[in-house]
Amino acid sequence: MITVGIVEDDRDVRESLALLINSVSGYACVGHYGSCEAGVPALLAAPPDVVLMDIGLPGRSGIEAIRDLKAALPALDVVVLTIHENDAVVFEALCAGACGYLLKDEGPERLLEAIHDVHHGGAPMSTQIARLVVGSFQQAPPVPSPLTPRETEVLHELCRGKSYKMIADALCISEETVRRHLKSIYRKLEVHSKSEAVAKAYETRLVRGVR
Repeated sequence: MITVGIVEDDRDVRESLALLINSVSGYACVGHYGSCEAGVPALLAAPPDVVLMDIGLPGRSGIEAIRDLKAALPALDVVVLTIHENDAVVFEALCAGACGYLLKDEGPERLLEAIHDVHHGGAPMSTQIARLVVGSFQQAPPVPSPLTPRETEVLHELCRGKSYKMIADALCISEETVRRHLKSIYRKLEVHSKSEAVAKAYETRLVRGVR
């Protein structure tokens, strides 16, 4: 069972998401909140497996909430669910600790898939967001990288929002090898999670030129 918490100020959207999640076997919405002020204390008191977080909220922003949640619960998986798709907001959300970034026009199947993927080690992103992130990498001048070519490929696939299994399939290696490469990547980039690795890659353009 994957438990999910929701922070979303639109009541209709919030209740629709909760209804969708509760209607599917293996998923359960354990709380939904209309603001950071209501959501953060409740989520800290009883953490779910995954949090769906809007950004444009009344009062404190969703990005501030992500920082608070990740500071207290570093292993918590937070997926941004929003209408915002500019690179500055994406970068700020990733740096705050978001593990995925979806636009609200995604269909129900994609949303459930994203919840599953992030719970199993992925970093799901809407297609538009993945293109924006990768495009930003490709536009920047090359920088020295501490990563091996294979580690760079693994990081590139992670930045595209793929789960460990999907990365393994794409690169024809085992999931255990993916995890070993990610451990090395974390050490070399001085980060501690997949979201920090994606943010570091975004900031330093480490995946430029990878196909």
